[in-house]
Amino acid sequence: MRMVTYKDSGVDIDAGNAAVERISSHVQSTYTPQVLTGSHGGFAGMFRLDYPRGTIEKDFKDPVLVACTDGVGTKLEVAYRMGISNTIGIDLVAMCVNDLIVQGAKPLFFLDYIAVGKMEPDTISGLVEGIAEGCRQSGCAILGGETAEMPGFYPPGHYELAGFSVGAAERKRLILGDRVEAGDKVIGLVSSGFHSNGYSLVRKVFLGKRASAKSLERVLPGCDRPLGETLLEPTRIYVKPVLSVLDAYRQKRPVHAISHITGGGLIENIPRCLPGHLDVVIQRKAWKPPAIFTHLAKRGKVPRAEMYRVFNMGIGMVLVVSRHFAGSVLRRLQDEGEPAVEIGEVVKGKGKVKFK
Repeated sequence: MRMVTYKDSGVDIDAGNAAVERISSHVQSTYTPQVLTGSHGGFAGMFRLDYPRGTIEKDFKDPVLVACTDGVGTKLEVAYRMGISNTIGIDLVAMCVNDLIVQGAKPLFFLDYIAVGKMEPDTISGLVEGIAEGCRQSGCAILGGETAEMPGFYPPGHYELAGFSVGAAERKRLILGDRVEAGDKVIGLVSSGFHSNGYSLVRKVFLGKRASAKSLERVLPGCDRPLGETLLEPTRIYVKPVLSVLDAYRQKRPVHAISHITGGGLIENIPRCLPGHLDVVIQRKAWKPPAIFTHLAKRGKVPRAEMYRVFNMGIGMVLVVSRHFAGSVLRRLQDEGEPAVEIGEVVKGKGKVKFK
């Protein structure tokens, strides 16, 4: 009788070991001085809380840990079709660390979960390459992760991603939205496109039944790359520009609230950082959404209200800033190369977003 191995059931231990070997350099490229050596490959990652001497006293006298988890959603389907795996990891990190900075937290470390039907070292290496790039952009370390091979659960070439990030903030400098007041100005940081939200609608419009095999290769008017590359453009990571502003104004604290514009768009996300007695009035003419949004709305016959309720429409992060400092904050962002624009104002209301 023939002996049965784990590989016969669809789990390839050797391929898993090869993948771990391939990703080692990517992971270690994100290490900060707080990561204890020997973490990679162990059962758990280790991160020092006693920062290099003098730093903890400067940044954190009463530190609060801030944590969040997220995924990439059905943008993965575009990555499958394109056969590109080394950018989607940036999206995974971005979705987590951009949420951390909403509370004023500095990202410390990141963990990932990758599930596949078949272990393919090249794909795993590409995914972790992207995750590492996102972590380097965010200044945080990959502290650990899990790669699960689950034969029969995912079709060939398909995978699932999830991420988890932890950051730290000084308690008295947490951004909770409780200091927002009428007259505050709203500054928008531009997005790179759809980011990682609304892709079920994106796929229905661009990759639906009438789409041809070459649909992803077309360059649409106003876009500088083929559709597939445009749809795969990574989510922007706003950690450095936002933390730079918060650090520069750490005493006066003019940033009263921050909102990460994800699923739900401006309409659903801005109210999450507003007191219930205030509204935000957005000036639509203050910025021009990227051309890809116009193409989606026209091709899919998507109403304008629905576009603003689903997508970021070209604004990926919003800062609600004291009117007395809005000009200087905006100039600082622009001087540092961050595309930013004043897009609205806080007024009395009922916790809603209105447009003009």
